[in-house]
Amino acid sequence: GTCMHTLGARGTVVANRCIQYLRRRFAMTVELGILLLVTSGSLFAAPQIQHWQMDNGVRVFFVENHDLPLLDVSIGFDAGSRRDTPEKSGLASLVRRTLTMGAGGLNEDEISKRMADVGALLGGSFDNDRAGVSLRTLSSEREREQALGVMARVVQQPEFPEAVLQREKKRIIAGLKEAETQPDYLAGRAFSAMLYGKHPYARESSGEVASVGALTQRDVMDFYRSWYRSDDTVLSIIGDATMAQAKAIATRLTGTLPRGSGASQPLPAVVPLTQAETRRIAHPATQSHILMGMPGIRRNDPDYFPLFVGNYILGGGGFDSRLLEEVRQKRGLAYSAYSYFMPMMQEGPFQIGLQTRRDQADQALAVVRETLAKFIAKGPSEAELKQAKDNLIGGFPLRIDSNAKILDYLNVIGFYNLPLTYLDDFSAKVEKVTVADIRDAFTRRVKPEVMATVIVAADGK
Repeated sequence: GTCMHTLGARGTVVANRCIQYLRRRFAMTVELGILLLVTSGSLFAAPQIQHWQMDNGVRVFFVENHDLPLLDVSIGFDAGSRRDTPEKSGLASLVRRTLTMGAGGLNEDEISKRMADVGALLGGSFDNDRAGVSLRTLSSEREREQALGVMARVVQQPEFPEAVLQREKKRIIAGLKEAETQPDYLAGRAFSAMLYGKHPYARESSGEVASVGALTQRDVMDFYRSWYRSDDTVLSIIGDATMAQAKAIATRLTGTLPRGSGASQPLPAVVPLTQAETRRIAHPATQSHILMGMPGIRRNDPDYFPLFVGNYILGGGGFDSRLLEEVRQKRGLAYSAYSYFMPMMQEGPFQIGLQTRRDQADQALAVVRETLAKFIAKGPSEAELKQAKDNLIGGFPLRIDSNAKILDYLNVIGFYNLPLTYLDDFSAKVEKVTVADIRDAFTRRVKPEVMATVIVAADGK
């Protein structure tokens, strides 16, 4: 499947070589996968991460893997929606969206054709903290060089054509107007505002209709020059390349990025909630959409693993979780109920969510609150903890069973300054968590008495 995914107008020979290779390895791969799961990851070795910093400040993370003739590259910038201002909300998203739509003398059609010609995929990512550009290409010389050449132009020479900006602004505005009719969007927007107030994490990443409409080409270029800078850049590479090739790729893709004139502007601190608040929003939906939570943890928080494992038991483990058992299996109040921590550069949200019939909303919410309170007070049982550990540790190889998944981890490790041994240490840190650790972390970090709750229901009741 990975081989066929790379096929374009060219690349058939390389893909056939890839398929033959996989046929030879198939039986061995299946047996190895089963063995890894049966032994709960005890024989599993995480990929070796090599790291260096370029003279211009770019931090590079590289995993050499010659199993397949593929190369995956990702460049991440400290240019997420948290860099927007209230007046220019949506600017960061517009910059990332149009970055690949004209660069270095190539228009968007020419960029697409050059990528399709070698079977390469040019993509991107965007969230509150980060903006990224990614590439998947065959590692054979012609395909690799052409794809990297396009990516280098996109990252270092974007043009942001006026006609493209106007077209994309119209699309964004149309999407925002449509989203404003959807109950899940209304719930999420209100929830973020209640958790974060005037903090940048409260802003809608796509912006507002008025702010997007007022954005100019100069705004876009100024934002790019301010935040797409070498000293805030993480470059991740995995695949069929040597160290020498990886270093050449890093220089080619980021060598002309400007350095910032100083340290990045720090964000304001996230202000903790001081009292509980419930907001009801009227909407003609047949289901009530409920969100409840508070600001949670940073990505490098020392309580990360007790909270991660504990949340798997509370609401992150699907049918294994307490919330789903209490809300769905015992009472039939909702099809699903979940909880998660979303750690970010600053305190990301701890969120509980569910949908239920409008006439059952208050009952379902009461069950959620009772379940959460009991979990904080008593923690999980030893049996629940063992099951969670078995699933998390046993399933960990599946979290990094492809280059694309490993690339995502490289991005996170680099951007949030996590240890290079993060993947090696993961299973041991999960195994080390105790019931007492979970109870202690949840008691200190999760406060139901100050949580925000949003209910988007048919009549707001």
